[in-house]
Amino acid sequence: MSRVATFFFLTFAISWSCFIAAALVAPAGTAPTTGLPGIIYIVGVFGPALAAVAMTMWAEGRDGVVALLRRMLQAPSEVRWYLFALAYMPAVKLSAAALHRVALGAWPAFGDTPWYLMLLAIPFSTPVQSGEEVGWRGYALPRLADRLGLGPASVVLGVIWGVWHLPFFFMAGVDKSGQSIPLYVAGTTALSVAMAWLYARTNGSLLITMLMHAAINNTTDIVPTAVAGAANPYSLHATPIAWITAALLWMVALWCLVRMRGGAAPRARQRLASAAVSAR
Repeated sequence: MSRVATFFFLTFAISWSCFIAAALVAPAGTAPTTGLPGIIYIVGVFGPALAAVAMTMWAEGRDGVVALLRRMLQAPSEVRWYLFALAYMPAVKLSAAALHRVALGAWPAFGDTPWYLMLLAIPFSTPVQSGEEVGWRGYALPRLADRLGLGPASVVLGVIWGVWHLPFFFMAGVDKSGQSIPLYVAGTTALSVAMAWLYARTNGSLLITMLMHAAINNTTDIVPTAVAGAANPYSLHATPIAWITAALLWMVALWCLVRMRGGAAPRARQRLASAAVSAR
């Protein structure tokens, strides 16, 4: 088994064990996000990072781990990358709402969370995203890109990333419960492509992908897409705004894939601290 395959196996073993255990411990019908279930749940969220650190320690020792984690502090110098990370999801959501209005003659339902609370939540949420980003973009993406190229690697990683969320669709009290898994994986794959492009443009910065991940999580309900009372996660049943949003995500993703064609893979084998991609 290759190292990247071992990484994915460890990630799913850690995360899914914790997610399932948290759901079993939580009171019936409630989300496993507080108390003891919440602690177990958070360990599962950090499954990708834990697996990445373990694999890096095994192959490269302490210096490799330090180099990997140091990329969480690698701050791009250009303001435009921060703007892209912060504005990506709001721009997609508001564009989707406008298209919904034009196509269907009515505005979709907007969320009721004030915009300033969304902005305030992003910096607090950003460090938590290290639990995923150290694994997905920090460890897996460079190694997949070495074999497949950056664009195809971002697609493969996006599918795996989406499937990693599978337990959430069967948990009570969480926002993904009962929603369409195929549509979600399609959206996550498109997000993975855009994040890989940003990762490439910022010389392998995990800080910027953590920021983008946090911004996505905290602004996605500007225009909610969930189907009320959904109970069949394997179906393609979704709201019109969900389909419009997915289409826009893929329009951006296709542009990013074109821009990443011919880009060099991050050089994971030359220590993770020097991971860099030239995407032209």
